[in-house]
Amino acid sequence: MLLVLAVIAAVVLAVWQPWRGAAVPAASPAPTPSSLLTSPVAAAPAAPATPAETAAPPAAAAPTPDASGTAPVVAACSTAVITVQAVTDQDVYAAGEMPKLSITLSNTSTSPCLINVGTATQQFVITSGSDTWWRSTDCQSESSDQVVQLAGGQTVSSVSPLQWDRTRSSVDTCSSSRPQASAGFYHLSVSIGGIQAADTKMFELR
Repeated sequence: MLLVLAVIAAVVLAVWQPWRGAAVPAASPAPTPSSLLTSPVAAAPAAPATPAETAAPPAAAAPTPDASGTAPVVAACSTAVITVQAVTDQDVYAAGEMPKLSITLSNTSTSPCLINVGTATQQFVITSGSDTWWRSTDCQSESSDQVVQLAGGQTVSSVSPLQWDRTRSSVDTCSSSRPQASAGFYHLSVSIGGIQAADTKMFELR
């Protein structure tokens, strides 16, 4: 169900979807290449871009070797330095409009760190009150791990969002019809790399 993204010119973030901003893939294992590109982070969520509309960012500089001639070891990202934010392309959706869901991921420290942002670590959940309506993992056909390096102070944001079809999901209804969501207010929560977004994103269906 979720698309697997990989590396263009060895500098794009290899996850379920392409990202605005350049994150350096970890040296090993090497992700599988794909044809999707990235673009610089925008101040606010923008419409999804196609490969023809985006350009690959400049190549990131390789880590500077220390006196011993080896590159410094980059530690895993801790929950204390990573912030995750749930994003929707609109706050209000008219009847028939499908919400597009995205993730913004930031390294708030001054040092680079490694984080697994593969499809195996991503989850989007939509709730209404205490009722869980939809999970992105309910009918996910395959998943993968992708470890990437985030530079200090770097923010990356998804370019190609995940679309919710306004139905209730469950592992038992992946190939059958599902109940349609009624008009009202809903909340999107996201997690990636084992880190949960601190806040949910509220939106309205009409």
